[in-house]
Amino acid sequence: MAEKLLYEKRGEVAYLTLNRPEVKNAIDIETHELMCEAWRDFRDDPKMRVAVITGTGDAFTAGADLKTHAPEWQTVGPMVGRERLEDGLCGITRGPLSRITKPIVASINGWCVGHGIELSMACDIRIASDRAQFGTFEVRRGMHPADGGIPRLVNACGVGVALEMLLTGEPLSAERAFTANMVSRVVPHEKLAEETDALVQRILRCDQAAIESAKETVLEIIGRPLYDQLRVEAMWGYALCGGNMSVMERSQQFFDKVDRGRAGATATPL
Repeated sequence: MAEKLLYEKRGEVAYLTLNRPEVKNAIDIETHELMCEAWRDFRDDPKMRVAVITGTGDAFTAGADLKTHAPEWQTVGPMVGRERLEDGLCGITRGPLSRITKPIVASINGWCVGHGIELSMACDIRIASDRAQFGTFEVRRGMHPADGGIPRLVNACGVGVALEMLLTGEPLSAERAFTANMVSRVVPHEKLAEETDALVQRILRCDQAAIESAKETVLEIIGRPLYDQLRVEAMWGYALCGGNMSVMERSQQFFDKVDRGRAGATATPL
């Protein structure tokens, strides 16, 4: 039997590929456990700087595999929500693994529905194939999102788009998802891997301490009043400037016009 999750490390990048194409990469309990294990390994491996998650075949993921999850949900009782506050499905949707400070990119190759929305929205950057479709179909099955789908849709796309998706159970095209701020870019399907790699290279050219601090600052300021947001940013930003030994070296590269990925008259390759 093929592995349900392919986990591969190439250089400084960890690749997670959902590998159940026969069920549109639906996430059963075992796949959830494998993903949690992979995320912990990515978080704890100092050689890994970026993670990319995608799917096999024509789907990113069709969401939670109801054949394994629905029976469990019906028997665990009303306290299950409290019991699972620190255990989000697929790991990064809630709990400690949702605070991984290394960048995570979702390369959305096809259908992204149900829990797929929650998983992709828990990533930091989403790049989608023009064949991708997005939907929160849970309401058609007597449920609604419980692993970050509603808060992240509201925060990223606004109340209007979130309610349209949640109340109709109808999918959005990749282009509509782009206009709704659900994804950062939409690219031709055959160029998705190439464009994802180019995006990863742009992340890798940056200082790791800086990007991790920037991500952690974003996570920390969400939900705070503007006054507090500004104070958190200043505290963390100036602490990074004063404590990161690569600042002078990287600044000199900028002065000398040799830093990676420059644009304009002094362009340099990534």
